[in-house]
Amino acid sequence: MSESRQPSLSPPPHNGGVIDEETRYEAVRSRDARFDGAFFFAVRTTGIYCRPSCPAVTPKRQNVRFYTTAAAAQTSGFRACRRCRPDAVPGSADWNVRADVVGRAMRMIGDGVVDREGVPGLAVRLGYSARQVQRQLTAELGAGPVALARAQRAHTARVLLQTTDLPVTEIAFAAGFASVRQFNDTIRTVYALTPTALRAAAPRRGAARATPAAGIPLRLAHRGPYRADAVFDLLAAEAVTGIEEVTGERGARTYRRTLRLPHGTGIVAVEETHHDATTGTGTGAGSSGEALHRGGWLDARLHLTDLRDLTTAVQRLRRLFDLDADPYAVDERLGADPRLAPLVAARPGLRSPGTADPDEFAVRALVGREGAGRLVREYGTVLDAECGGLTHTFPAPAALAAVPGTVGALAGALADGSLRLDAGADRDDAEAALLALPGVDARTAAVIRMRALGDPDVALPGGPERALDAWRPWRSYALRHLALGGGA
Repeated sequence: MSESRQPSLSPPPHNGGVIDEETRYEAVRSRDARFDGAFFFAVRTTGIYCRPSCPAVTPKRQNVRFYTTAAAAQTSGFRACRRCRPDAVPGSADWNVRADVVGRAMRMIGDGVVDREGVPGLAVRLGYSARQVQRQLTAELGAGPVALARAQRAHTARVLLQTTDLPVTEIAFAAGFASVRQFNDTIRTVYALTPTALRAAAPRRGAARATPAAGIPLRLAHRGPYRADAVFDLLAAEAVTGIEEVTGERGARTYRRTLRLPHGTGIVAVEETHHDATTGTGTGAGSSGEALHRGGWLDARLHLTDLRDLTTAVQRLRRLFDLDADPYAVDERLGADPRLAPLVAARPGLRSPGTADPDEFAVRALVGREGAGRLVREYGTVLDAECGGLTHTFPAPAALAAVPGTVGALAGALADGSLRLDAGADRDDAEAALLALPGVDARTAAVIRMRALGDPDVALPGGPERALDAWRPWRSYALRHLALGGGA
């Protein structure tokens, strides 16, 4: 879809906005990729559901049904389109913005909470009963937590089937299914293929499928322009020796880090090189040395000690690289401000990076890069086998609870659960708990809220005051523009 065909529609609204059905159909008719992930459409006569940018012939309006989530379309009996692969779209930016129970629930489901703890565990984390959670999600999204988690498991299974040579039985449990029968039934329902046939249908890209030892190759999809150079510059500046490294020339760098995950550990490598969604080709930086992705994906490769951590690892990478953001909505809002307009024009698609490990980031925000390196050396867990410059995983909160001072107080609060920074944490409660700790000031708490909790609308104390309300709900992005443009 060319950029020139898209400005006829406004970007999809977020933070509670509603897209009416006529706008949705116009997005489908024009194959507008800006709406991918914001909603899905299903065709009654074919029994298939798609993303809005699906290149197939546009169905008649009377045959189209719209759904907020892929899970809702699946629950209504539709199967995923094999051409546009609607399960592979970037997630809705709503779940980054929203702080209500639905937004928090969606972030936790994405992090694999339902797979690990079931709906009762999700409900406890949210502070509601399981029945209340079921009611609220079904009423707003058309699918409850079990169906939403099931859709996510199906996507994970498809990735493993089509990118690895793992046995089908092993994939079933790695994707989070309770039994092979449940796995087989779900794959047939969602894709109208058996697992073996789905594997055979994998597109061939000129290279052999990965083996477990070689890692799992992934395409981390994003919508719209993506300012990769700015993200990789930040990661390089912040990299902590032993757990992170950035290698290569600007425009073609590789970011690598270790991950501490629920079932084990992992090592991930993410490439800066641009891959265009339309052509599928990869390109490096332009003559200016900047890598601007205009809709497509980042290549990644994951090595996991336990494949059950795949879904969680992918979601944490998506938060780190801010891949579910809606750059159209952000740039439209901030570009309307005279102070920010030239900065937005210079850096379209600028992201507000999060973190791969919220607890880790909170500690790093307190002690800085060098202090974090010392903690890694003294308290970190040594990898079974070093991998380049990667030697450790960052210490778990329990390992740091005895450290004197603010670090120990923070780590103790994280370890005993009195402070939660997980994907579904209540942001206001978390900030209040941070401020109650000795030695944590308002600016540090705000930085942790922005990065560890992925809040797109944070204003730093002592930061720029002019037009802050006009930048809502994207103040975190405004601060990134000001920092890079010399205005902060």
